[in-house]
Amino acid sequence: MSKANKPQSASGERQASAWLNPLTQEYPEHEYPSARLDLISNAWLGRFTGGISPAALANAYFDWLSHLQLAPSKQEKLIEKGWQNFWRWLVYASSAACHDDPDMQPCIHCLPQDKRFTDPAWQAWPFNVISQGFLLNQQWWHRATTGVRGVSQHHEDVVTFTTRQILDMMAPSNFLTTNPVVQQETLRSGGMNLIRGAANALADWQQAEGKSSDADSPYKVGENLAVTPGQVVFRNHLIELIQYAPTTKSVHAVPLLFVPAWIMKYYILDLSPQNSLVKYLVDSGYTVFMISWKNPHAEDRDLSMEDYRKLGVMAAIDAVTRISGAPQINAVGYCLGGTLLSIAAATMARDGDQRLASMTMLAAQVDFEEPGELSLFIDESQINFLEASMWDQGYLDTKKMAGAFQLIRSNDLIWSRRLHQYLLGLPEQKRDLMAWNADATRMPYRMHSEYLRQLFLHNDLAEGRYLTEGRPVSLTDIDIPICAVGTVADHVAPWRSTYKIHHLSDTEVTFLLASGGHNAGVVSPPGHPNRSYQIATHRHDDAYMDADAWQTAAPLHEGSWWPAWEAWLLTRSGKKIKPPAMGPQLCAAPGDYVLAP
Repeated sequence: MSKANKPQSASGERQASAWLNPLTQEYPEHEYPSARLDLISNAWLGRFTGGISPAALANAYFDWLSHLQLAPSKQEKLIEKGWQNFWRWLVYASSAACHDDPDMQPCIHCLPQDKRFTDPAWQAWPFNVISQGFLLNQQWWHRATTGVRGVSQHHEDVVTFTTRQILDMMAPSNFLTTNPVVQQETLRSGGMNLIRGAANALADWQQAEGKSSDADSPYKVGENLAVTPGQVVFRNHLIELIQYAPTTKSVHAVPLLFVPAWIMKYYILDLSPQNSLVKYLVDSGYTVFMISWKNPHAEDRDLSMEDYRKLGVMAAIDAVTRISGAPQINAVGYCLGGTLLSIAAATMARDGDQRLASMTMLAAQVDFEEPGELSLFIDESQINFLEASMWDQGYLDTKKMAGAFQLIRSNDLIWSRRLHQYLLGLPEQKRDLMAWNADATRMPYRMHSEYLRQLFLHNDLAEGRYLTEGRPVSLTDIDIPICAVGTVADHVAPWRSTYKIHHLSDTEVTFLLASGGHNAGVVSPPGHPNRSYQIATHRHDDAYMDADAWQTAAPLHEGSWWPAWEAWLLTRSGKKIKPPAMGPQLCAAPGDYVLAP
């Protein structure tokens, strides 16, 4: 079939079974029958590897091992360090065996974030000897996998990360025979902790296999999650648009539109009432609209990034301005939603569309040169392997997505959880944020492939190559005020990466750095303990300040960042008016899309 005869989609784009490679403008090789065997075999293999490319891992380890073989000085240092560690451990073990002193100085200390061996029971023999041996071994492997001349930075990161995962899996804290805390609890409870742990493990397995649902969870969408009153006022194939009912006699004239990430469901912004950013803003006198993304199925495999911009952000902006009657709106994008919002804002600026009054980006990146530990899963080999799995199913499965995020923080999200629930038999502490985190979504084949290649792999948006409607967009065209929110402990969108909006835009940028991580740092209502933030505004003609200098100079404030951002938003939201009428009421919030499996 010639290119001229390729079928067209409803949005004017070619169907994904014949979509153009955005980089080469050619049809992908796998669209031809002779190449489908490769995709089928890779998709089958991916079911056993969790979507991780064996070739990518092999390339990384070959790069590391071959260069290590060519570095005799590095080998010499590793041998010397190995013998030093062994001798230190031997001396410590001998002393610990003769003098069971809980105050004995260890030969190596845990890293500050490592809480596995903090219980006093680990200071008793022989568990102190076991834990010290593990920590020394962990230290040696870190030295072995880093600092090898000639190894690419990406391959070094992959080898270090993978080796750490293996070591974390083999940690003595994970086993009954080497964990004194578990042994004490087993003796105290007569083994009931292990029985409860087995029941917890069985329940998790049944839920993972789809043989049961989390019916005993105290949190339910529409009952005590996502309960801020509102109506779905617009719906298309990709989104539902929720308009929240006003709770004040007057509201600010400029309405507010949220563009959440489609990687998870929107209600992280509308959790239980005490943790709901939506409720906080509605009660502060804002007219709030929220995009609720459809959870895609195999038939949605053809949806593209451009579809998400048009059917998502632009369709929502059209609906909000039409329903509210306001000529301009304030827009907020969270995570991937913030990236998409920035693309839409740059397109609007390029085309003279002035309906945005301001833009807020919550933990969202526009430059992907340093995307954090997610880059470990992104190279040509890994993306090709992942595309095979998505081609087979038509979407990226929720398990693969969740697994990648869990691996990044395996000690906290995998091994610590299994220790507490499977070995100690403790019930899982249910929280609204955890209930949301378990409610994962899928990613359409074409969109996710474009997202990984154009943004993560090739950084097209930051470097001026990203196309909308066939023409490139530039973030420097955006001339509206921007508020960018980063979080200190963000593993998904590192705050120094989100800070790069300063030198990629030519407008006023207010940067706000909050404590916490990618999700918990955003869900930070007033009254939440141990919260702090920094905030400073960079005028468009101010001299550039790097991220570390900014962090040193910006004053530290205690408490939630929500009121500080709301004060910034207030000055850009116009005078107070009578609340606008609700749009067409298709169904009550939270709507249908968020409830669909």
